Amino acid sequence: MRLLLLLPTVTYRTVAFVEAARRLGIEVTVASERPSTFERANPSGLVTLDFADPAHAAAQALAFARAHPVHGVVAVDDDTAVVAAAIAQELGLRGNPVAAARAARDKHQQRQMLAAAGVAVPRFELLTIAADPERVAGRAAYPCVLKPLRLSASRGVVRADDPPGFVAAFRRVQAILEQPDVAGCGEWARHILVEEFVPGREVAVEGLVTRGSVRVLTIFDKPDPLDGPFFEETIYVTPSRLARTAQQAIAACAQAAVDALGLREGPIHAEIRHNDRGTWLIELAARPIGGRCSGALRFGAGGSGLGAGVSLEEIIIRHALDMELPTLEREEPASGVMMIPVPGAGVLRDVRGVGEARAVPLVEEVAITAHPGQTLVPWPEGSRYPGFIFARGESSEAVEAALRAAHARLEFLIEPAD
Repeated sequence: MRLLLLLPTVTYRTVAFVEAARRLGIEVTVASERPSTFERANPSGLVTLDFADPAHAAAQALAFARAHPVHGVVAVDDDTAVVAAAIAQELGLRGNPVAAARAARDKHQQRQMLAAAGVAVPRFELLTIAADPERVAGRAAYPCVLKPLRLSASRGVVRADDPPGFVAAFRRVQAILEQPDVAGCGEWARHILVEEFVPGREVAVEGLVTRGSVRVLTIFDKPDPLDGPFFEETIYVTPSRLARTAQQAIAACAQAAVDALGLREGPIHAEIRHNDRGTWLIELAARPIGGRCSGALRFGAGGSGLGAGVSLEEIIIRHALDMELPTLEREEPASGVMMIPVPGAGVLRDVRGVGEARAVPLVEEVAITAHPGQTLVPWPEGSRYPGFIFARGESSEAVEAALRAAHARLEFLIEPAD
């Protein structure tokens, strides 16, 4: 069988998915938005698709599939999720309706559909970047959060607690949307979503949707409070330490959101808050967890026949190809990942203490993905972490402590940018 894997040129996900396909003995065709110099030498393994136009990409994929039959399609981010839906529809493959994938990608459309279906979401309002922030600030309810409609990894997400803070946040988000890499992306880049700040514990839900039914693969606790003013994430750890009733409510919230958006097949990644008023859907994406964070998940423990160590990517590929899923049970040990915070703005010269961090008990990997000479950009303008730390142990508490101890041993040498 052949899998069409939609991989943007800049992504962390290539190795994990290609390795999972290799383990399964699956032929992989990697589709990107830019031509590869190796495409002519490997016409069945590499193809260029127009990710900016899902309908055109689907037509291109159909033409490719006439010579190289395709049996499944997988996307790795929000934009390619829409492309994957269009391709699945064109080729008759397992996937989501295009309209549902579009709604999951656009934060305002998602809010509208969830609210209409009775799913608990923050109160919200859509503004254009041409709006007068001082005028809007006078009628806003505080605290509130301003955010772009489509940027990922909390880029451009800013909390405001009063009118002066609102004006400052608006100007900052506006400046991000006017940057060249964003401004040319379409009409959505000319809007800002303003929504109520929802207090409480935030979790990340990783799930797999089959015929519209959500199977929760895990709930990640986020032990560091995400109260703003910016929302750079740090630690994910599982299993969740929330009460079973809270976890059941979170799972029900994810299912209600999937129903409201009309998603039918494939992975989801949801951000949900839980407080004394209930559960609140903050965002839901029709794709797996981002960055390298999937390395914190393994499946197959407990006598499934697969053995421990099955990756999330393998499960997603199996699902896309309609292969048997022997297990969706996460391994028994607790696990976690730290997205290493950006330590400051400037040019990275060196990272010290990596060996000492790797030597911390329970730590399995310290992956520094930033390279010397790279400019580090803190949130809210930035969106890329300089690395990831992974740990496993007997309890979530022990894993969290190991992640923090390893991070404390790292030293980033940064020089001011010119």
